[in-house]
Amino acid sequence: MLSTLAAIPYTTFPTIELGPLSLRTFGFVVAAGVLLGAWIAAREGERYGIPRDTTYSLAMRMVLVGVIGARLTWVVSHWDELESPWEAFAIWQGGLQFSGGFLFAVIAGYPVYRHWNRLTRWHSLDGYAYGLTIGLAIGRIGCYAVGEHFGRLSSFALAVRYDGGSVREPTLGDDPLLVGSVFHQTALYELMYLLVLFAVFTWLLHVRSTPPRTGTVMAIFCAYYGVARFLSDSLRVNDERVLGLTGAQYLCLALLPTSAWIWFRVRRLLAQDEAAGMPVGITTEATEPAPTDDEPQDVEHPS
Repeated sequence: MLSTLAAIPYTTFPTIELGPLSLRTFGFVVAAGVLLGAWIAAREGERYGIPRDTTYSLAMRMVLVGVIGARLTWVVSHWDELESPWEAFAIWQGGLQFSGGFLFAVIAGYPVYRHWNRLTRWHSLDGYAYGLTIGLAIGRIGCYAVGEHFGRLSSFALAVRYDGGSVREPTLGDDPLLVGSVFHQTALYELMYLLVLFAVFTWLLHVRSTPPRTGTVMAIFCAYYGVARFLSDSLRVNDERVLGLTGAQYLCLALLPTSAWIWFRVRRLLAQDEAAGMPVGITTEATEPAPTDDEPQDVEHPS
């Protein structure tokens, strides 16, 4: 009884009423997260000679392809939950899978990034990691609003108490979702730990007197999000699993060695590029692919 009273009250809010307008909360919040994340990434890129329009254009490409990938992977893994094939297109109701969206977005961005020199590329990626952090955090408000990503029953201090409202997940694993149920809401947890990460990035990039080395922000994002998301997904009870893990957890397992590669290998090469005077920024369209991030990169000095 005490845990029920101490839990966070939770009522879903799938729509937002603005006078005569009724907005789908999920779509509205996700759009807001995308716009804010892209704006932050563009501001960071501009500091290193990357035009805002370039960042916005690339961001919109990756977001569009990422949303398609996120929806496709969610539909494939939740096909038995759809009442009709048309529901596969109802993105505004919720139902995006981060692992698919992340992979599709990387594929969409690769053709552009391969023509930039390494230093410019990683300054851009650091900016996107910064913007992605707050964009994902805001997007989780949408998941919280429509009632998804539920965990098991719990007396944890940050558990929520369901007080009513329509939900996408009517059960807590094998237990029915009832008014008064107290359980883990992993969308809330992800919102919290992403806000913490965003605060850390803000301090590193804009408060700390010495800026971090190029590549540091992306390396921290991969490590932090990989661990935090793996742990929060372990609490979920309604997600499809393969060999005991969710799709996002498999992605997290890949993010950890990626973080180590960036921290120990890429950052060292970037430091060499900076010491050699490699120019940073987008000035003219490149016609040849740049060397990979495992190769030394020649620097041309003006004569």
